[in-house]
Amino acid sequence: MPEWLDVVLRSFLFIAVLFLITKILGKKQLTELSFFEYVTGITIGSVAGEVIMGLDGSMWNGVISILIFGFVPFIVGMISLKSKKFRDYVEGKGTIFIKDGKVMEDNLKKERYTADELLELLRRKDVFQVADVEFAVLESTGDLSVLLKKENRPVTVKDLGLASPNEKESQTVIMDGLVLDEPLSTAGRNRRWLETELDKLNVSIENVYLAQVDTYGQLTVDLFDDKIKVASPQEKPLLLAMIKKCQADLELFSLATESEEVKKMYHHNALKIEKVKNKLTPYLKN
Repeated sequence: MPEWLDVVLRSFLFIAVLFLITKILGKKQLTELSFFEYVTGITIGSVAGEVIMGLDGSMWNGVISILIFGFVPFIVGMISLKSKKFRDYVEGKGTIFIKDGKVMEDNLKKERYTADELLELLRRKDVFQVADVEFAVLESTGDLSVLLKKENRPVTVKDLGLASPNEKESQTVIMDGLVLDEPLSTAGRNRRWLETELDKLNVSIENVYLAQVDTYGQLTVDLFDDKIKVASPQEKPLLLAMIKKCQADLELFSLATESEEVKKMYHHNALKIEKVKNKLTPYLKN
């Protein structure tokens, strides 16, 4: 067999073997690696490369070696799920770098981190002053988790005492000019509705690169031609305008009637709609 053909066959075989091992070990191997998984991954890659190009060696010995290096992390992972002590030993534990707003210098030295490196990690979290941080811990994966002081955290809807509706994920209903029926159905819409919405925007399906239905049922589109401007969704502003109109109509009816009882009724309901309007305005403004 020619050498080039032998290399091709070995390459395809090890691609299949490595793919299967990665599938068995799970997505964690592709994202956050512990020390053990990091060493194992490097070794598997080295063994695969050596066997693929080492034409004088046995290919099957390489396969056995890779299977062993894939099997051991799998077993370690299973044991780690059941034993915290074992998991802490194999995967490591987080190290506190900042506590109660103070830098833990001894922990920095223990992990061989300098002050400059700590500041760099904080900047990656969009934090530029150590004084803004209440707590920070270096995770076993090497990532820094940061808790800002109460006064430095972004204001949330809960902080303002406002009720917020639960949001659902947006559904992509058109991709590359093709309608995706399953996401469209998940969003509670159909093709007829989609065509109607696109007609309002003077856009054809073939010209749409990407279209999504958000949690409020509004359609947003991105066209192949970036020079063409598409109007923003108007459902929420129109709903807000209708609420304001209802309130104005009730106030008008209140002024037009001569009956005090009816006047009070109109005025009372106008006040109720005004309360609803005030609560919904932050959500209905584009």
